Amino acid sequence: MIIPPVAAQKPVKRIHHNDVYVDNYEWLRNKEDPEVIAHLEAENTYTAARTAHLELLQEQIFEEITDRTLETDLSVPVRKGEWWYYTRTVEGLDYGIHCRAPIESADDWEPPVIVPAPAGAVRTVGTSSSAASAPGLPGEQILLDDNVESVGHEFFSLGSFDISADGGLLVYSVDTDGDERYTIRIRDIDPARIRRPVSVADDGDDDIDLSANNLADVIPNTAGGAFFDPSGRYVFYTTVDEAWRPDTVWRHEVGTEADADVSVFHEPDESFWVGAGRTRSRAFLVIEAGSSVTSETRLLAADDPTGEFHVVWPRRDGVEYDVEHAVINGVDSLLIVHNDNAVNFELVSVPAADPQGEKRVLLPHNPAIRLESVDAFRDFVVVEYRKEGLTRVAVARRDDDKTVGLKELTFDEELFSVGTMGNPEWEQPTIRLSYTSFVTPSSVYDYVVATGELKLRKQQPVLGHFAPELFEQRREWAVADDGTRIPISLVYRRDLVTPGTPAPTLLYGYGAYEHSVDPGFGIPRLSLLDRGMIFAIAHVRGGGEMGRLWYENGKKLNKRNSFTDFSACAQHLIDTDYTSPDRLVADGGSAGGLLMGAVANMTPHLFSGILAGVPFVDALTSILDPSLPLTVIEWDEWGDPLHDPEVYAYMKSYSPVENVRPVHYPRILATTSLNDTRVLYVEPAKWVAKLREVNADVLLKTEMSAGHGGVSGRYNAWRERAFEYAWIIDAARARPTGEG
Repeated sequence: MIIPPVAAQKPVKRIHHNDVYVDNYEWLRNKEDPEVIAHLEAENTYTAARTAHLELLQEQIFEEITDRTLETDLSVPVRKGEWWYYTRTVEGLDYGIHCRAPIESADDWEPPVIVPAPAGAVRTVGTSSSAASAPGLPGEQILLDDNVESVGHEFFSLGSFDISADGGLLVYSVDTDGDERYTIRIRDIDPARIRRPVSVADDGDDDIDLSANNLADVIPNTAGGAFFDPSGRYVFYTTVDEAWRPDTVWRHEVGTEADADVSVFHEPDESFWVGAGRTRSRAFLVIEAGSSVTSETRLLAADDPTGEFHVVWPRRDGVEYDVEHAVINGVDSLLIVHNDNAVNFELVSVPAADPQGEKRVLLPHNPAIRLESVDAFRDFVVVEYRKEGLTRVAVARRDDDKTVGLKELTFDEELFSVGTMGNPEWEQPTIRLSYTSFVTPSSVYDYVVATGELKLRKQQPVLGHFAPELFEQRREWAVADDGTRIPISLVYRRDLVTPGTPAPTLLYGYGAYEHSVDPGFGIPRLSLLDRGMIFAIAHVRGGGEMGRLWYENGKKLNKRNSFTDFSACAQHLIDTDYTSPDRLVADGGSAGGLLMGAVANMTPHLFSGILAGVPFVDALTSILDPSLPLTVIEWDEWGDPLHDPEVYAYMKSYSPVENVRPVHYPRILATTSLNDTRVLYVEPAKWVAKLREVNADVLLKTEMSAGHGGVSGRYNAWRERAFEYAWIIDAARARPTGEG
C-alpha cells in the first residue's frame, strides 16, 4: 500500500473581525525551508507512484499529440515596414525561431507562400544547422532563436519582442525562472552591420552566436512588454513593486546604462496596475493605468518622446475606457470605448487636441451587445464585440472621407471564435483574423476591406486521419438556482457518443475577471474525443460570454453564482443523459481552480474526478494579506475582506481550504509550480493537506522550476498535458485506447 505524505500541523491563528481561524499549514509558505521542499518532493513521489499505472497511456497520448502536430512549421508572415515577420518551429526543438524576410515591393501586401527554402538560400543564422535547414523564406534573417536563448535554463519565457521602426534594432526580454521578472536586451539586426550571412548549403560553422550582436544595454527585473518609440532612440518598459504589481513606466535611451533610465510615470494607488505602448499610427505613446473597474489613459506625441504625458479622461471610480487614435476628415481624433452610463460599453470620438471636450457617439450602448474593442487604420475601422455569447468582428471603411456602414463578418458554424490578430501597419489594406471552432482547426484569414473578400492564408495542419464531419458541436442551456440560463458548449464524436447514453465527460470552467472561454480547436483534445469522451465548457457567471452584467453577477458578493452555475451545468449534463456522476470530471485552473475547490466542497457527489491547476484555493488568506502579489488589485474582483466584515464572512463561506468537510470527495489532482507569483504553490499544498485530514483521495504535483503557466517548452507542455489527460481518462472511466 502506498502511503500519502502527511504534512505536519503547526497551528497559527488568523484573527479578523472577531473571527478566529486556526491554520495548521501556513508553515508551508516558506519555500526556503528545506522541510517545505522535502514535503513537496514527497508529494511528487507519491503522485508518481499513484499514477505509475498510467505511464503507458501517458506515452500513448504524448505520441498522439506529436504524431498529429506538424512540428516543423511557419506562422503566416506579417508585414511590418519593409519586412515580413514570422516564427518558425523545428522538429525536436522546444521553442520558436523568430525570423524575417524582405518584401519585394512597397505595395506588396500578399504574404509570401510558405515553402521550404531552396538549397543555397542565404540567411543570417544563429542556431544549429537543424534550425538553419528547416523550411523558411528566401532571404530569411533569424532575429532571435528561443532554443539558443534557453540553453542552460530549465525554464524559458519571452516577455518582450519589438522591432524599431527602421528595422535595425530588436528589443527583447526573457524570464528563466518562471517568476515573470524579465531581463531586457537590445540586439542590432541591421543586415548591413551584423555578422556575415551564411548559406544553408554551407557545411562550415553556421552556429553564429547572435548575442554577439547585442548592445551593452541590459535591464533586469522588468515586467513584459518593452517597446521602442518611433525614432528607435528610446525603449519604454515597466517594472513591478514588491507585490508584483506593474507600477512604474521607464524611458531608456539606447546605448546608455540602465542606472540613467528615467521614470516617466509611477502609479501610487496599490489597486492599479500600469502598462505602456504606442498607437498603430505611431503618432502617440500611451500609458494605461487600470484596476478591475476603473481606468485612466495618458498620451504623448510620439515625436516628443521625452515630453510629458497628458491624461485623456481623468479616472472616475467604475469608469473604464480604451483609446485608439484615428484620423477623421483629416483631423486627429481619439476613438474611445467606455462604460460611463453604458454597462455594455459604447464607442465615441473626441478631438485629440481636446479629449475632454464634446463626445460624438459612433456606436451607442446596446444591452444585447458587449462592445469590446476598436482598431483604427488609415482607411477603415474594425470593431470587436460579443453577441449571443460569441465573438464578432465588423468593419467600417472610409471612402472619400465618408464612412461606409459597419459590416459584420459572418461564419456558418453554430459555435466559433473570431478575432483580429497582429495588424501592426497603419496603411494596410487587409485585416488579419484568427478563426476557430471545436471542429475547425485554428485558421488565419486576411479580409480585404475594399472588396469584402476573405482569404484563407493557413489552417493549422492536423496530421494523420482527421475528419471534421465525425465531430458534433452544439450548445446546451442549464438553469441555475435563480432561474438564469447558463450556456454550455459541447463537442464529441458522433460515431462514439450516442445522445441519451451517458458518456465519459470533461467539464471545464473558469468564471472570473470577465474572461470568456470560447470554443476553439485543440490537437491534444482529440486524444480525449477519440476515446469516446465529451468535452464541455460551462460558461458560468463571472466570465464575460454574455456581457458585462454576466461578469458583475459572478464577482464580489455574487461570487457563489459561479460555483452554483457550474454545478447546474454538471447536473444538466447528468439529467439529459450526456453523462453520469461516475463518469464526469471537472477541470479548471487559477481562478478556475477556485471554482474546482468550491464545487468539490459544495457538490462532490456530481463528479468522479476534479483536476485543479494552479488553484486559487486559499483565497481568503491571500486576499487578506496586502503584502502578497496582486492582493490589493484583487479587491475589486473579490471584495476587501481585510476591512469589510461582510466580505470576510462571504469569502470564508466558500474559500475551499476553510470549507473542507468530512464527505466523500471525488478523486482530486492538483497541480502547481514552485515559482508561481500569481497563485502561490502554498495554496494547493495547504488544500491537499486539509483534504488528507478527511481521507480524500488527492494528489499534488509541483513543478519545481516553473511559473503560473506551468512548464516551458512545447514538448514538456505536451507531456504535462498527456499526464493530466491520462488521469482524466482514468477518472472518467473512458476507454484507454483511442478509436479513430
